[in-house]
Amino acid sequence: MLETIRNLLHTIYDVQGLIQWGGTFLVCAIVFVETGFFVGFFLPGDSLLVTAGVFAATGKVDLWTLLLPVALCAIVGDQIGYWIGRSAGQALYRRENSLFFRRSHLQRAHDFYEKHGGKTIIIARFMPIVRTFCPPVAGAAKMSYRRYLIYDIFGGIIWTGSMILGGYALGRSVPNIGKYIHYVIAAVIFVSILPGLIAFLRAHLRARAAAASSGSV
Repeated sequence: MLETIRNLLHTIYDVQGLIQWGGTFLVCAIVFVETGFFVGFFLPGDSLLVTAGVFAATGKVDLWTLLLPVALCAIVGDQIGYWIGRSAGQALYRRENSLFFRRSHLQRAHDFYEKHGGKTIIIARFMPIVRTFCPPVAGAAKMSYRRYLIYDIFGGIIWTGSMILGGYALGRSVPNIGKYIHYVIAAVIFVSILPGLIAFLRAHLRARAAAASSGSV
């Protein structure tokens, strides 16, 4: 069982192999699932899009047939997440943890939403896990659907466009980029998780400071 899970994760995170095998259709499917369903929180969004952009630069994928469908799938996926939250409401926060659902992830997205408000819909696009759980949080909070849709369209276009075009520009400017694609993927993954690491360290330092101040009283 563990060997099967390990092989599955290896396949999922082999973004280069995924694109070579499934092309634009598979990129669209992964983006749709990551943004629309809780099961998608562990899928490789940023690294997949950047790598797809690199592939477009080398002529293995058509840039325009990549940009438009992927942006549409990102937007439609978020709509599903929003309406899941809108219909389930606060019951989501009482749902038990499972293989594909973590209340801690939902709470993290909720806290992020409470802090940043409507612009969270755009900012969250660039944060793994948060982008999966933010739409149902907005729905559960009964955010105006019209307002949500406007933010979501902008967020979906900006996220997918910047990732794909960034990869495309990199592929056009670096000769034989395919030889270094693993380093590119590693760098993208690091940058994508950096905001979460910074938030964790800040929370940890605040907790230590609070503990120290209460101990000195």
